[in-house]
Amino acid sequence: MPDLTGDAERSRADKIALRDRLLTSRRAMTSTALASAAAAIQDQTLSLVRREQPATAAAYVPIGREPGGPDLVAALAAHVRVLLPVLLPDNDLDWAAYPGTTRPGRYGLVEPTGPRLGVSAVAQARIVFVPALAVDRRGMRMGRGGGSYDRALSRLPLVSGPLVVALLHDGELIDHVPAEPHDRPVHAAITPGGGLTVFAN
Repeated sequence: MPDLTGDAERSRADKIALRDRLLTSRRAMTSTALASAAAAIQDQTLSLVRREQPATAAAYVPIGREPGGPDLVAALAAHVRVLLPVLLPDNDLDWAAYPGTTRPGRYGLVEPTGPRLGVSAVAQARIVFVPALAVDRRGMRMGRGGGSYDRALSRLPLVSGPLVVALLHDGELIDHVPAEPHDRPVHAAITPGGGLTVFAN
């Protein structure tokens, strides 16, 4: 009989080790490397938006060393209506349209000042840009461990749903991400050096 409990514990331990390694690598990036990566990611996200021409896209405000840089949302908002997440006390994500202004949110995050639209509003988007620490060649995504985006992505229809795209630094598109039952894959990833990679999931 398979040891499901042991498998789950090993998967969690593998995730913790991989997460630590990736965060250490991000901390080692210079300000010049971060700025160059952010510019390349913004170019790629805007190219995708111009090609797909969605009425609405969902994104996030990058903080610290997250891919995309501090100007990502403003760059997107010049071309498309943007929904941004608002972290709720239970770590779920509410959503609001970006009105051009933001304010400090929980845990050092940045959130939009517009009226909240509810946890299901993400389904209005035709492209959803999500943060990630790593994505593998199957499209399995690893975040920071809070499960917020797994819950949000679970509300999206599997058929004819939005294109879900993870934004990564170079070196974060890897061969294997340890997966647990609640983890949701993404359809594509953008890296500064490799551009858009689409997965067959």
